[in-house]
Amino acid sequence: MTDLKIPKRVTTAIINSLTAGVVPRIGLEYVAVGRKQEIEAILRDMDSIAEGGAAFRLITGRYGSGKSFLLQTIRNYAMDREFVVADADLSPERRLVGSKGQGIATYRELISRLSTKTRPDGGALEIMIQKWVSSIQQAIMTEEGLLPDDPAVTIGVEQRIYHTITQMHALIHGFDFGKVLATYWSGYKLGDDEKRQAALRWLRGEYSTRTEARKELGVTVIIDDDSWYDYVKLWAEFSTRIGYKGLLLMIDEGVNLYKITNAVSRQGNYEKLLSMFNDTMQGKARHLGIYIGGTPQFLEDERRGLFSYEALRSRLVEGRFSEAGYQNYVGPLIRLNVLSHEEILILLQKLKEIHALHFGYLATLSNDQLVQFMQMTMNRLGADELLTLREVIRDFLDLLHTLRQNPDIRYDDLLQERSEQNSIEPLHDEMDQLLEEFEL
Repeated sequence: MTDLKIPKRVTTAIINSLTAGVVPRIGLEYVAVGRKQEIEAILRDMDSIAEGGAAFRLITGRYGSGKSFLLQTIRNYAMDREFVVADADLSPERRLVGSKGQGIATYRELISRLSTKTRPDGGALEIMIQKWVSSIQQAIMTEEGLLPDDPAVTIGVEQRIYHTITQMHALIHGFDFGKVLATYWSGYKLGDDEKRQAALRWLRGEYSTRTEARKELGVTVIIDDDSWYDYVKLWAEFSTRIGYKGLLLMIDEGVNLYKITNAVSRQGNYEKLLSMFNDTMQGKARHLGIYIGGTPQFLEDERRGLFSYEALRSRLVEGRFSEAGYQNYVGPLIRLNVLSHEEILILLQKLKEIHALHFGYLATLSNDQLVQFMQMTMNRLGADELLTLREVIRDFLDLLHTLRQNPDIRYDDLLQERSEQNSIEPLHDEMDQLLEEFEL
């Protein structure tokens, strides 16, 4: 048995997620390797955001290169440092703007996945507000020496809530945002669940008409496709006023914007992205970090990618010195390079130990055998260009699963069998291509 100490639920999440080719939500610290400079750059962003600044980063890499892993790692680091985090994957149904409500769908997803250190799996919206109200109540009772049922406590809470809300009135939509928060407090204080739930519905962007919102809450605006990003900036400001350090948005699968076939719709999404970029870079947004993951094609394609939109291309394109192959972690663009062989070896060692711990056996594979696996994997035809970290991890876990479930199979025999298959498969591919081109 290994001396590694990891809770069973964490090893279960790690093994199941990585076997399926997805990033685990918990336990990343046990398998994280490399990306030191990228993470340090983003930690510097967090310091700036906590002091009232903002950040925008576009993280690019091929499918399976570790974009989602890095975003998830950042997410965990941020929550540990008392940031509020919201994450969402873009899709045909979720964009930045859209004629069928795709923009507000993204906002709803972000708010439903709102997470904090004490609520890391999402759904933190109401918990944050309740924690804020409770902290105000506790502070007043401590400062004034009052009991919980003293009417002066309620009066003091109201005064401090309205003071916080008043400070937000100068922001776009701040008045209505504050009014809905006040309505929530009123429902919370009176035990009126309908009023409280109506306020939460509005904050989640679930009202479809202004008439309904005016009838139930007395506000004449709703969060919609055009305005949802303004409310994200309000959430960032509100988060800091109730004790957090800021708000980070983690938006993955940016390639879905590239896939929009309608040119006008695609340009509309790029314009929204430009607005988000300018707000964060020019200091118009405060306490807000935006991190977007996408493929190099999403970035560089001059016909449909971000570089097809000149305003974005001129802001994101690398300088002449970075283009020469030198890394620059100050600019908005982070390109994920392939991990070194040494880093991959460390990752395989960690996975070996976690697999042994999870299934309760003694890990016997030596470092030489891990190197042998790496050589077999890297020697595949086209590995330099096509092989991804995701494939390496899945292949290795598949190897460990096979060895455990088939104890009669020797490691060397299994690797030799796979190596022979690898040498045959490229020949089959070449023959298929020749046959496609052959005509009678």
